[in-house]
Amino acid sequence: MRKIKIGLLKEEKIPVEKRVPFSPLQCSELLRTYPGLEITIQSSPTRCYSDEEYASFGLPVTDDLSNCDMMMGLKEIPADMLIPHKKYFIFSHTTKKQPHNKRMLKAILDKEIDLVDYECLTDVNHSRVIGFGRYAGIIGTYNGVRGYGTRYNLFDLKPAYQCRDKEELLKEIDRVRLSNIKILLTGGGRVANGATETLGVLKIRKVTPYEFLHCSFREAVYCQLHSKDLYQAKDGSSWNLKDFYTHPENYVSSFLPYTKVCDLLITGHFWDSKAAALFTKDQMKLPDFHISVIADITCDVNGSVPSTLKASSILEPFYGYNPMTEEIDIPFAKNTITVMAVDNLPCELPREASEDFGKELMERVMPHLLGKDEDGMMERAAITRNGKLLPDYEYLSDYVA
Repeated sequence: MRKIKIGLLKEEKIPVEKRVPFSPLQCSELLRTYPGLEITIQSSPTRCYSDEEYASFGLPVTDDLSNCDMMMGLKEIPADMLIPHKKYFIFSHTTKKQPHNKRMLKAILDKEIDLVDYECLTDVNHSRVIGFGRYAGIIGTYNGVRGYGTRYNLFDLKPAYQCRDKEELLKEIDRVRLSNIKILLTGGGRVANGATETLGVLKIRKVTPYEFLHCSFREAVYCQLHSKDLYQAKDGSSWNLKDFYTHPENYVSSFLPYTKVCDLLITGHFWDSKAAALFTKDQMKLPDFHISVIADITCDVNGSVPSTLKASSILEPFYGYNPMTEEIDIPFAKNTITVMAVDNLPCELPREASEDFGKELMERVMPHLLGKDEDGMMERAAITRNGKLLPDYEYLSDYVA
């Protein structure tokens, strides 16, 4: 292979991002696998692996990455720190026209930077190939159960970020014994799979949507809902998954009956801004709206969960939503719904989340990046090239105009 120089970026976003694309060991393994590769580490005092750990594997650590061809980081980059004519791999959070990242994308175009978004890396079936979703699901569900215990003075769990690793986190939740509450989990991807790992430790029985709606139980149960359970076509036609993802605006939520029997809602589904919310703020005012704790792992602000008015933080993961005033209130007040909406959940276990992400990146992406991209994975994930938006992302032109 031709010589390629990759720079591992220092994360600049606030709040501090501790995760990394590759651990020191994974960098070492990449260098052994691809002899023409060079990896340089940008010095950082905050990442979960220290500069010394990278240096111990013989990796150069410096402040200046200007001699690198490709920059690999995680979060968005301040516009004035972008180096012209480079190739960047990040979660850009621009494909939904997020207002706070418009300036960055404009700078990427002005500086003729090639941008590849991890979130857009897909296989031939257009399924995402990498992400931090699993750890978001594991930790978000833990936080949701913790919030429920705190709200009703049932038990105390230590914050997830105070756990040494995933093993300690799962041991912590293993001592919880829930009463006969009903838990809803939405989604079927990485986030939902991570959530079911945590629910499995709690030994909670899984029931069908029908049982969840119509049966009473003497034990805690949970139900997993997929898109076909959450939405129905406006014209009454039968469910069509492909059509739903292509034209979500033609579907309405069928979630309202679940709000009358659910105690704890854990959201892990993908949401398109053209799709309807799961429920409305007016429906949250109804006397039979029963949900008291929402762990919104998706954390789409003003998105599918109307009570998610802002993202919360790792240090203060909970806030209250007052359905009558439609405003944020104190976290556990009786007249509020407790909301957990941390938008960087995997940062609570940054080393393990990074290792998991790096493993997927090495196995599923690097062969396409450093070898042959036979199925076009890299091309599908490329948003910009040489100062222009690529065809699949030309819809962003009005966003940066």
